[in-house]
Amino acid sequence: MLLELTIRNFAVIKEVSVSFGRGLTILTGETGAGKSILIDAISLLLGGRGSADYVRYGCKKAEIEGLFEFEAGAPALSMLEEMGIEVEENTVIIRRELASTGKTVCRINGQMVTLGMLREVAPWLINIHGQHEHQSLMQGDRHMEWLDSFGDEKVAPAFREFSKLYAKYRQIASELEYISTNEREMVQRMDMLKFQLQEIVEADLKPLEDEELIKERKRLSGGEKLVHSLEDAYRSLVGDQRGIDWVSNAVSHLETVLEYDEELKETHQMVESAFYQLEEAARLVRAYRDTIEFDPERLMQIESRLDEINRLKRKYGLSVDEILEYAASIEDELDSMENRESRIAELQKRLREVALDLAVDAAELSQIRKQIAVALAAAIEQELKELNMGRARFEIAVHQQEDERGLEVNGTKLRVTAKGIDTVEFLIAPNPGEPLRPVSKIASGGELSRIMLAMKTILADAENIDTMIFDEVDTGVSGRAAQAIAEKLVRVSRRRQVLSITHLPQVASMADTHLRIEKHMNDNETETKVTALSYEERVVELARMLGGAQVTETTKNNAREMLAQAEELKARK
Repeated sequence: MLLELTIRNFAVIKEVSVSFGRGLTILTGETGAGKSILIDAISLLLGGRGSADYVRYGCKKAEIEGLFEFEAGAPALSMLEEMGIEVEENTVIIRRELASTGKTVCRINGQMVTLGMLREVAPWLINIHGQHEHQSLMQGDRHMEWLDSFGDEKVAPAFREFSKLYAKYRQIASELEYISTNEREMVQRMDMLKFQLQEIVEADLKPLEDEELIKERKRLSGGEKLVHSLEDAYRSLVGDQRGIDWVSNAVSHLETVLEYDEELKETHQMVESAFYQLEEAARLVRAYRDTIEFDPERLMQIESRLDEINRLKRKYGLSVDEILEYAASIEDELDSMENRESRIAELQKRLREVALDLAVDAAELSQIRKQIAVALAAAIEQELKELNMGRARFEIAVHQQEDERGLEVNGTKLRVTAKGIDTVEFLIAPNPGEPLRPVSKIASGGELSRIMLAMKTILADAENIDTMIFDEVDTGVSGRAAQAIAEKLVRVSRRRQVLSITHLPQVASMADTHLRIEKHMNDNETETKVTALSYEERVVELARMLGGAQVTETTKNNAREMLAQAEELKARK
């Protein structure tokens, strides 16, 4: 249940803090006062799409914060626990900030969360029925969504099994269609792949060959200079009474001195060690010098080979290893193409096997939907009786469409989609003696509103949602139908928290809490405010709704009478 809502710098709202209680909360106000902006703010709090346009002019950010309370064991609490969010005393604070730059920040109980996490938990917090949502009854694809949602406990497991097989079925069917119907493209691709493979094979590449060639090129390109430098180094070490010979002489002289003074023993050892190291270094320099060859012809061969490898890299991979891996993948694809007929036969066999299993799952899912359709239609029909459509008949048709290229189910080829083999359609006969026809073709605006209210009430019961918001659910109705909607909202509010925006006095009179939304303007700014109304203020507000801008004693008396009747009705309910 929503306990409190705080909004700052959102559209024309500068700062508003509203407390909500149980029962029916009604929001009224002049057109353009900002009633729908309040719903927009709640939608944004629940993860709705944000826009920098929502930020009040001249402000850096908009802030929306909601305090929710749940009963122990509520689904929302379990979801938050799985997300690692701590909840104390079954209360949750959700906060969303929207910067003028468009950046958004979401927090649940002070812990930063992603927008995706917020949207995941949002359906368990509040169910919002927008102004024009009843028009979705005109869209046939939504009917299946509602039916499946109503029977989620039975539908979900069956649909999961169907979906797994359907994905496999489509993957095999797509591959089979490609192999079977794109022969010309396949021949062209085979020619291209064969050319690429031949080019790579003829290059006779070796793993890491390019790296080895680069090293050799580096040695060869500096070969002449390298030989001269090594020769000079060697001569410096061993030639013409220099280098090692001088060190050897020093060793001998120091050894002679040791007979007279032992203090030079350590110095003698150091010079002797240096002599052996220089001698070994000279040997290594000479050996390496003898291996160096300056071969211009070999250098030219290396440059040519590296050019060839680089050309292949530009076409097939960033390294020799990647080129060789690409060649292996080409061989696999060519093998599959060259064995096309056997591949087609194999795919056809697999498709038949999967289709048999898919047909069983699709038929089972369809049967479950038909059972649920009967229960949902009966529930909607009962709700419509309470909405002044007591003689209306309501049915939900679950049928299939034949398709020569479709899935064979019980001997008939049927159209199959990711949702199954079914098409779901809501049918209604508003008056006795009329045949059942699609809701989308015959229902009036007022009837659509009442059918949607019935749907929302039933689905909220099925989904165990504490808070429901109706944004002008009474659009297109008046008179007895408006009274019926008002009474229905009262009944629903006895089981859960209901917030409703309305222009109808019949609905407003039923409020347990009545909030008026007003727009205040001066030379510098426009601001929307929300005020909880006292009894006398409610009388004035209802009088305004009854009589327009002119509030008279007559309209006030009518308002008082309407409030008295509403209290009597609520007491009976």
